[in-house]
Amino acid sequence: MKSIFLKWTLFVPLLFLASTHSASALTIKIATLSPGGSFWMQKMREGSDEVEKKTEGRVKFKFYPGGVMGKDRDVLRKIRMHQLQGAAITGSSLSHIYPDIQIYNLILKFRNLDEVDFIRQKMDAGLMQGLENKGFVSLGFAEIGMAYIMSVEPVQELEHMRSRKAWVPENNELALVALKAFSISPIPLPLRDVLMGLQTNMIDIVAGSPVAALALQWHTKVKYVTDLPLSYIFGVLVIDQKVFKKISSQDQMIVKSVMGKVIKELDNKNRQDNLLGKEAMIKQGIQFIKPTKAAADELREKIVFANEKLEKDGNLTMETVDRMNKFLADYRRLNP
Repeated sequence: MKSIFLKWTLFVPLLFLASTHSASALTIKIATLSPGGSFWMQKMREGSDEVEKKTEGRVKFKFYPGGVMGKDRDVLRKIRMHQLQGAAITGSSLSHIYPDIQIYNLILKFRNLDEVDFIRQKMDAGLMQGLENKGFVSLGFAEIGMAYIMSVEPVQELEHMRSRKAWVPENNELALVALKAFSISPIPLPLRDVLMGLQTNMIDIVAGSPVAALALQWHTKVKYVTDLPLSYIFGVLVIDQKVFKKISSQDQMIVKSVMGKVIKELDNKNRQDNLLGKEAMIKQGIQFIKPTKAAADELREKIVFANEKLEKDGNLTMETVDRMNKFLADYRRLNP
């Protein structure tokens, strides 16, 4: 009897500890539009495995790729309803929650990627803190790339666009305002319907990065790319702050370190992929054409007013706008 009692006194605490460990485990459900077999998903799953190992199973990730949870707005609604705990989405999708996140998306704001790199070094941390103040922990920003005009017919001057049928992403106020500034009537479509729109001649102009054009098969329908960077697009991995706070401080550091490293790798990889993507498009016969200087100047002149309107109507804080404009001016003064 004494032996049996001793065994139980040892077994019960172990059982309690095991159940406590299991109860404290947290699975973070993340939705994304990235296809299941993409490099993005490959790296995020590798990061998830590392997090699970380093936290001894206390933190796990479960991914829902390929848009199975709906569009970005649907995903954010499901996060509010606690059906999901996070998302890997475009930064602009969070603009109604944190307007300043769209500062990098302003039209014709950057002349090249060197300017982008300089501004991001100065401003990424502040924007991530801004997201946190609005209830989302950001694990990093990953470049998607510069968006370019891609068309069925060549577009070298603004007049060439006015008779075309231009796609604009649903609920993308930046793109809507920009096209209206150019006196172009936009055709809103969800991302998944863009290829169909090109195939049926519903649209004949789209805007995106080389990587996006290849991944989404747009390159099979467009024949020209106007070689003028329109807007800088990036993705962000966010987790509901209330959920993140349930993780111990030690495990929070592990998640930020591991997944932050993954996002940085994706950030660098996408830069290289867009350069290779441009080469691939050229090899497939797609022509990259420079706009005339007069056309580029006209575009920039018209977009100044549109960006000012976006800064105001999009509820961007003037402090953030002024900071970026100052950093850009500083950079251009040193790099004319």
